[in-house]
Amino acid sequence: MKYSIEGDTLPVVICELEQGEVMVSENGDRSWMLGDIVTETTTGGGAKKMLGRMFSGESMFLSRYKANSAGKIAFASSFPGSIVAKELGAGESIVAQKSAFLAATEGVELSVFFQKKVSSGLFGGEGFVMQKITGPGTVFLEIDGSAIGYDLSPGERLVCDTGLVAMMDESCSLDTQTVKGIKNMVFGGEGLFDTVVTGPGHVVLQTTTVGNFAAMLHPFMPVKK
Repeated sequence: MKYSIEGDTLPVVICELEQGEVMVSENGDRSWMLGDIVTETTTGGGAKKMLGRMFSGESMFLSRYKANSAGKIAFASSFPGSIVAKELGAGESIVAQKSAFLAATEGVELSVFFQKKVSSGLFGGEGFVMQKITGPGTVFLEIDGSAIGYDLSPGERLVCDTGLVAMMDESCSLDTQTVKGIKNMVFGGEGLFDTVVTGPGHVVLQTTTVGNFAAMLHPFMPVKK
């Protein structure tokens, strides 16, 4: 499957499918199709996975697109930001913010990821519930603003504002820390808490937090940006 990500403020990923290739997305995320591509609504793996998707901010049902001949299918971002593509090997997983999933090749599995630390869920900006996405296959994520990626060595720490972690390898850990110093808390303008990502692994930050406030206020409720 070949693809191209086009556009600027509201990007779109256009996927070129060969005969027999299949993609999945949330219901309603497909923008247009060219060629003989059949759409089917599916549960995507039973009640447990449906509930997991609901808690992680996605719809309970998925749309499945099968190409009966060579064709193209497009998935556009639903808010100003970026589309990030990630190639996942068999059993390889990433953790992404709620509602980040846009589309994927068949074989990619979506499940729920719960923050282990209460402080991270309450103050980290990503909420208690995130998404776990497991390969094999290619997944496309929509995030707020621009995407900035870093490869962290074992034990290397990245400190950022809360709510800016869009995606990280499962090998990374997420925590929060209190901003040090009363003057920094009151007058520093950075808030009371920072998010800390510790390697090893790859992490992607987003440059804004459009739509993240709802996830912070309702950490167990599905939120579509």
